[in-house]
Amino acid sequence: MNLLELFLLAAIWGASFLFMRVATPELGAIVLIALRVGIATLVLVPALRSSQARAQFRSKLRPLLIVSITNSAVPFCLLAYSTLYVNAGMDSILNATTPLWAALVAVTLYQTAMNREQTLGLLFGLAGTVVLVWDTLDSGVKGVPVAIGAALIATLCYGFAVNYSKRNLAGVRPFVAAFGSQFFSTVILLPLAVILWPRHPVANTTWACVAALGIVCTGVAYILYFRLIAHVGASYAASVTFIIPLFGVLWGALFLGEHVTPTTIAGGLIILFGTAMTSGKLRWMVPKRA
Repeated sequence: MNLLELFLLAAIWGASFLFMRVATPELGAIVLIALRVGIATLVLVPALRSSQARAQFRSKLRPLLIVSITNSAVPFCLLAYSTLYVNAGMDSILNATTPLWAALVAVTLYQTAMNREQTLGLLFGLAGTVVLVWDTLDSGVKGVPVAIGAALIATLCYGFAVNYSKRNLAGVRPFVAAFGSQFFSTVILLPLAVILWPRHPVANTTWACVAALGIVCTGVAYILYFRLIAHVGASYAASVTFIIPLFGVLWGALFLGEHVTPTTIAGGLIILFGTAMTSGKLRWMVPKRA
């Protein structure tokens, strides 16, 4: 049952890149993400039903605001923007670099030690990223380099948020943190969304993607994610990172006709291999004997 939920979560989060790819050209990144986090906030309102949860929320307003910026508002918008120029499958693979950035942030900002395996994993992940984007960058299509950079900055934001949350939101109920991040993201993005609201009629398919992003890919996905954490632990739940690209590429190929090249597969596998090493999911170096 836990494995089924893990794959369901990966399928849902993998689909988010498909929905952004469809909806962003018509709504724009900021408007789309403002709607996404706004809907998710409504879905997660029950997180504050207890007085203890409300007290935690009030006591952690500043950390929740910072996490909302670095874990939702900014990276969501950057990833949505990137889908204007790169396909959903590639975006989902670039998203898998998050643990690499998390390790790098831990070393540079928090002076956390990194062992040889993690260092080698980081180098593998960075090499895989170069392989993944090489053909796309070489295509000469205007806007692609900036889009790839935006996706990588988004995952860097995620990497910072992971480290910051561990140190500043310890003891806070996961659903309270999830609600807070979506709530403050809505507060930040809504005024911009009003200004940038499209003047043209929006297609029904776009509205369907908005609803799917907000309700399923954010609200329901958070519920599934924290349910997994509660039942089998954070480490198991975090392994969803390795499965998301599979579904991101699959949905893009099935529903958008995206072409999966050998370079995409090779780059994705190298990134996932490096990510597994960096996050401690894969250990193959023999430890030294004392």
